[in-house]
Amino acid sequence: MKKTNTKLIGLMLGMAVSFNAFSANMLPDKYSKVASEDFEKMAEAIKSYLSPTAAIAVPITVDSVKTDGKVVNVYFIRNLADYSFRRENLAEIYKIANDNLPEQYRGKKLQLYTNGSKIEELQSAYYSVADLKENPLFGTKNLKKVKSTELKNLQKGRKNAGMRDKVKSLAAEGKLVENISKPYKITDGLQDKHIAMWQSHGWYYEQSLQRWEWQRARIFQTVEDIYTQSYVVPFLVPMLENAGAVVMLPRERDFRPEEIIVDNDPNAFDNAGELQGSGRYSETNGRQNWADGTLEGFANAKATYSYGENPFRMGTYRVINGVKKSKTTKDEDLSTATWLPMTKDGGSYAVYVSYKTLPNSASDVYYTVKHAGGETKFKVNQKMGGGTWIYLGTFKFSKGSNTEGVYLSNLTNSSNTVITADAVKFGGGMGNMARKPADEGYVENVKSSETKEQQQAKIAYTVEEETSGYPRIREGARYWLQWAGFADTVYSYSKNLNDYNDDYMSRGKWVNAISGGSSRNSRHTGLNIPVDLSFAFHSDAGTFDNDSIVGTLSIYTRFSNDNDKFSTGLSRMANRELADLVQTQIVNDVRALHEPNWSRRGLWDRSYAESRIPEVPSMLLELLSHQNLADMRYGLDPEFRFTVSRAIYKGMVKFFSLQNNRQYTIQPLPVKNFGAELKDGKVVLTWSPVNDPLEPTATPKRYVVYTRVADGDFDNGVVVNDSTYTTAIETGVVTSYKVVAVNDGGASFPSEILSVGKATAPKGTVLIINGFDRVSAPASFKSDDETVAGFNNMLDAGVPYLNDYSFIGAQHEFRREIPWMDDDAPGFGASFANYEDKVIAGNSFDYPAVHGAALLAMGYDFVSASAGSVMARKTSLNNYRYVDFIMGKQAKTKMGRGAMPAKYAVFPMALQNAITDYLNNVKNGSVIISGANVGRDLFDNVDVTEQDKKFATDVLKYRFMTHYASTDGKVKSVANPYGFTGKYNFVTAMNPVKYAVETADAIVPVGAGAFTIFRYAENNISAGIAFMNETNNSKGVVLGFPVESLDDALQIEAMFKEVFRFFEK
Repeated sequence: MKKTNTKLIGLMLGMAVSFNAFSANMLPDKYSKVASEDFEKMAEAIKSYLSPTAAIAVPITVDSVKTDGKVVNVYFIRNLADYSFRRENLAEIYKIANDNLPEQYRGKKLQLYTNGSKIEELQSAYYSVADLKENPLFGTKNLKKVKSTELKNLQKGRKNAGMRDKVKSLAAEGKLVENISKPYKITDGLQDKHIAMWQSHGWYYEQSLQRWEWQRARIFQTVEDIYTQSYVVPFLVPMLENAGAVVMLPRERDFRPEEIIVDNDPNAFDNAGELQGSGRYSETNGRQNWADGTLEGFANAKATYSYGENPFRMGTYRVINGVKKSKTTKDEDLSTATWLPMTKDGGSYAVYVSYKTLPNSASDVYYTVKHAGGETKFKVNQKMGGGTWIYLGTFKFSKGSNTEGVYLSNLTNSSNTVITADAVKFGGGMGNMARKPADEGYVENVKSSETKEQQQAKIAYTVEEETSGYPRIREGARYWLQWAGFADTVYSYSKNLNDYNDDYMSRGKWVNAISGGSSRNSRHTGLNIPVDLSFAFHSDAGTFDNDSIVGTLSIYTRFSNDNDKFSTGLSRMANRELADLVQTQIVNDVRALHEPNWSRRGLWDRSYAESRIPEVPSMLLELLSHQNLADMRYGLDPEFRFTVSRAIYKGMVKFFSLQNNRQYTIQPLPVKNFGAELKDGKVVLTWSPVNDPLEPTATPKRYVVYTRVADGDFDNGVVVNDSTYTTAIETGVVTSYKVVAVNDGGASFPSEILSVGKATAPKGTVLIINGFDRVSAPASFKSDDETVAGFNNMLDAGVPYLNDYSFIGAQHEFRREIPWMDDDAPGFGASFANYEDKVIAGNSFDYPAVHGAALLAMGYDFVSASAGSVMARKTSLNNYRYVDFIMGKQAKTKMGRGAMPAKYAVFPMALQNAITDYLNNVKNGSVIISGANVGRDLFDNVDVTEQDKKFATDVLKYRFMTHYASTDGKVKSVANPYGFTGKYNFVTAMNPVKYAVETADAIVPVGAGAFTIFRYAENNISAGIAFMNETNNSKGVVLGFPVESLDDALQIEAMFKEVFRFFEK
């Protein structure tokens, strides 16, 4: 049973607390108090004006009024400061206030205060300056005049408010980690920024119940503790890194449960120097020799760790003098250290290095990660970050390779410096912190914004220590920080008495621990990392009965220990600016792209630990209510998550632009209309740039093409200036490509992956069309009487982007009337927990390689293109005898309540026209089309037209029967004139490797020449059809299940062999 109730919606929307740091009592004695009730009409009018701008239910009231006869000072309660202020609404507020002044004060100067400030001091400096620059009344010719007058005053006000951060430049201090293998440079992004962020709570040990549990309720198929990971890990962190930032997390970021520790210290429970049964550490000596360091280092000395035990104090590290780079330096002069994971199964692993920071550490230490795609080099500044895990990147390693791993040399550009080497960590791992109730008794949980006396209680019986049993990434920050070498004063504020309180307190303390000693934080000692910003990503609780949106709340803290400035001299009002910029960007972008009625809540100045403790600009975001169905219909959608993450990134970029007084550029959106064809024996790639209608700076300037050969990893890429690229290709292997758009602000997310294969003696060329680009939330519904509602996974479980990190299990409580009683019984929206320790596979955008491998093995050349390339007429079906359409789980889908048009149709009209033209006009033209919604989307989905049905029956020769055709994924051939004889199985259960087909289509043949070739084994319903047109011998195979969802590569190849035997007849 859980201890605390979820937050009430009334608390969410505002708290009527009267507090002014700058109160009326602080004015000189010449000011006299007047009756505040005379000003209630003014307060009501201001509230009426501001109400449409933010969902804040609490009324605005006047706390006090004072006047000296010339100036009337009106002090509102602090919730007036919960609104965002701009130049235009401040002018209107003062007009309303003057219009509603009591008669006896008319004509006097009026000054309005709230939350310890004049209200004009609370306006966004960024938007006030931006408004002036973009105001058409001024125009380009008058920009100098603007800059010299009003803009200059605003900038002066910003400077006086401390918005300019005067610290030594990053060039002098250095960057923690830099990927020096990137083939492009970032100049107008976040290339000089270090950002600390975290994804809310996590799995933790509740001492009072002697169990591990979540800090929030299991509701709407997720739980806040991991829900926010579905933004931070796959979207927000990569965006910030693509902009050049170093991003640090106080939680694990790799979902892989395997972990390989390779170290100079032998593992206490392994032998022969082989760590975790596989990895190996080795050294070579050149002009300088490796030696043991004199201080403590890392050792994985225990299987589990108890409170106070620090693995970074249980071992040793290695140290060597650096060899300064010169023209005469030779390879044999250098000494090296090598960490080889020698993985048992291969796959992608996050790579973390560790080292010791010493007074004479080198600022440029060079690591090379050798992986399945080649080599990637990093420069690490060992003057900072010593004694913890430092993330380099995530890489694919080949099974059992004795060359792939991490390599370090003692080459440096610095004189008289040393280089240190300690453990390297590959993968995420399982939780290894063992917990039990404290012997001296535990204390109760309190919220981070509360202060109250806590009573200790003891457990009257013996409780043994236990680990979480979950992958480490599911655990709260408190446990990662212990594993990462931080002191117990950082991860256990309660001194081991309460894990819940320790978890939220540890995050802000971690920021100070890593930034301490740097120019950004002179008030603490620490790891010397110049952290520029910290960001806490949360979702909130609370519901609305009328299915309206709860929306986005932004929280900052102006005073910390009665101090309103950071150690740099920067005003903590910068926290409000950051919170305002991020909240504004989220609300604006979501309204523009997804939901025009998305709600903007308050801009709170509240004393939350995560926004109060950090000694750098910080904020806490409550994005939406995970308890409110209307919010979560958007919140479970990967496209929404991308939009929100991009908005947060843009808000941060604008914050730094203001703080550093410099221009910015936003990284581009991913390219579209990608195609890969063979011409004269070479691969020709083409694509189209995508302009961002919400951000004029996000225009591509160049592109990077990445290549993968066979089952390897992608290389470091090559830069091209145009939207086309030609390259040679090796015969007999699948070669794959992806494209990234770049500009001065950074790199976009990658395109889909296309593949090409050239056979030794080709039987023909197959064009593979990837028509599966959908990502979406699960299907949602509500009954006509609105008594039941929720997510219907049986109809459509949605499609994650790459993987789903937040799905815990299907919803099982659909009755709206069932109230929250406890986090173990959360009422409406309650969900199962059978997947909460797992990762769920989604759309990999990499299926042409899967299909192409089978085709190449059969002796066919193959090329590939996106469906968009066909519809944009960049790729012509008519140039190929064979076309393979990958439709996967493509289906026309509306997001949320459907405010915007549906997307992801299986057969958009332009594609219907291209297929029709192909089958009617290409002699012997042959198509295979497979997908889980090829029937439903044309007959029983949103916005179905008669033309859709006619296309299915007249062109593709089938009619839809049902979308619930199979639960076990078993398919068998039936008697048919075209020679199909096989049996197949496709994936129906969620798993971490291949997306699941929870429902498949039944389709039946229509017209002459069309026959059922497969049936679902459990019910004998038609699963696939084949047809032949006598007029031009064109042929088609349409399957109600996706080919790539078949169990393994052997089945996929067997299916294609059957299909192509039919095509060759």
